[in-house]
This record gives sequence, structure tokens and C-alpha cells, in this order.
Amino acid sequence: MNTTDITYLKAGEYLVPDLTLPTSAPLGKYGRMRKKFLQEHRPNLYTELMITGELMTSLHRTEQETLKQLEKMKADLLLINPAPEKANDSLAWTQHMEQIRIRAEELVLPETVYA
Repeated sequence: MNTTDITYLKAGEYLVPDLTLPTSAPLGKYGRMRKKFLQEHRPNLYTELMITGELMTSLHRTEQETLKQLEKMKADLLLINPAPEKANDSLAWTQHMEQIRIRAEELVLPETVYA
């Protein structure tokens, strides 16, 4: 950001930089998880991304990458361990699919959200 791009607001006798974050689409689950992780465990990186205006872009990128990897991982896990027929036993199918989702998150989140 160039210093000429900064606008100022008058507060009494002082000029204060008008610093606002750009608005963007709301974050999903994994973007919010990444933000919390950065705030708690990588505060320097969080501050750097926020100051440079790249925080939301980075969080949205993490969200998209995580969703993409989760879909691939779930498909791979279903090939190894197929789900029961949904029409015959919907409760068992739901339980199986939930276990697949949990296992996929266990494998993917350390590489994307918690990296």
C-alpha cells in the first residue's frame, strides 16, 4: 500500500488514518478455524496478514483448499470402505458417512488449517 492511498479522518485537532478492512464474503467453517488458529498460535503471521490486507484472501483460500481436499479424501476413503446401502439402512449409512467425514478432517486439517 502506498502512503498516498491512505485517507485520513479529522478527530478533533488530529488526522487519524481511516483504516478499514475490505468487505468480503463471510468465512466458512474452515476459514474461521484457520483464523482462530492464527490468532492463538501464530500471532505474528496473523498480524502481518492483517496489516498487508491479505488476511481475508488467505482465509478464503484456505477454506477452498480444505473443502477441495476433504471431498477428495472422502471419495478415497469411500473407495476403501464403501458405505452400506442408504435405502436398506439409512441410520447405518448416516453413521458411516459421518465417520468418513471425521476421518477425512483428521487427515486434511493438519495440512491446511493447522499448518
